[in-house]
Amino acid sequence: AGMAVQVTVLPSPRCLFDDPVQICVDGLLPQQAVTLRASLVDESGELFQAHARYRAGSSGELDLSRSPALGGSYSGVEPMGLLWSLQSKAPYKRLAKRNVLTPFCVDFEVYEGHGDMSHLLGKCTNERWFIGEGVKRISVREGRLKATLFLPPGPGPFPGLIDLYGSGGGLVEYRASLLASRGFVTLALAYMAFEDLPAMPEILELDYFEEAVNFLQKQQQVKDTGIGVLGLSKGADLALSMATFLPGIKAAVSISGSGFNSFIPLRVDGFTVPPHPYDLGRMKISDESGLVDFSDVLDDHRDPATWDCRIPMERSLAKFLFLSGLDDTNWKSDVYCQDAVQRLQQHGREVEFCSYSGAGHLLEPPYLPLCQASIHKVLGVFVHWGGQWREHAKAQEDAWHRIQAFFWQHL
Repeated sequence: AGMAVQVTVLPSPRCLFDDPVQICVDGLLPQQAVTLRASLVDESGELFQAHARYRAGSSGELDLSRSPALGGSYSGVEPMGLLWSLQSKAPYKRLAKRNVLTPFCVDFEVYEGHGDMSHLLGKCTNERWFIGEGVKRISVREGRLKATLFLPPGPGPFPGLIDLYGSGGGLVEYRASLLASRGFVTLALAYMAFEDLPAMPEILELDYFEEAVNFLQKQQQVKDTGIGVLGLSKGADLALSMATFLPGIKAAVSISGSGFNSFIPLRVDGFTVPPHPYDLGRMKISDESGLVDFSDVLDDHRDPATWDCRIPMERSLAKFLFLSGLDDTNWKSDVYCQDAVQRLQQHGREVEFCSYSGAGHLLEPPYLPLCQASIHKVLGVFVHWGGQWREHAKAQEDAWHRIQAFFWQHL
């Protein structure tokens, strides 16, 4: 029978979720046809799977960083393809981590042949964590704040970040915990649809976000050279507003965002930035899928009647990085991003931006699989987010490196 088939994950079967790994199979027959399958069960019990067909090399070895997949969930040489192509049986599920103190366990299995996957040859488990060794997670309920603080191990000082998610609300921790694992003191901040924060606030107060900045600046492990803020979607325009209206913000990252205040009025000292005008009557609902397309609900951002909703970012001393996907079907984030970048450039401001072809709205940390559509927790409808699998995966890897490099440079 020869030696048993062994599946190994290098450099270690235990890693952070944003770590690339090398998946190798040994002990196969020369040129043997096999199918590899990855399985992951999320915290709600939903099964996500991916599979790909391979052929072993001349000495019975298989290395996913060198061997091309011959079909399945993806094809070609894709070292991390089994992770980024994970898909749930039930449609419209988004893979997201709620409890960052436990890992996602991914089972890699090797089956004989390219057919029915009835004969298992070998398997192993990859423990993928969202929080690094020694990172502390501290729940924050101070003043009005509803947040979670993540502290890297050691005295620091470390750059401080505030992390904001979108209009789905809640307290989302997995991006913040990964950033803390990479050396940033990170505060994940909830601002709607969480505990007693309303699902759709009538108004958001800039004071609340200022409280978060003050709280973070007080932490002794935080460098006193200024704070960074990053946001996705609605969180992105809040990040830009913080960088514009609050002192102490040195760098802001907008992911799939816009340069205007969206959906909810923002009260700043003595005045209110109104929301960009929109009409939900312009949303389109697909007959077949029931998915909602919001891309036309906003009035034209070039119409001067909408300009009092713009965030006057050119007044800010912060550095900006804009990231958007050209296949964002939730709203026209790339058009809005170009508009914001042009406005900053017209005022002689340096700004970094990157738009990714084939990427959708939900640009997440790397190796989280593309979610093309899922339920919007606040609106209660299924929303189409867009994205093509491989391109979106590449965009997430690139964006993640850019975000960290940007904050290291400016903080």
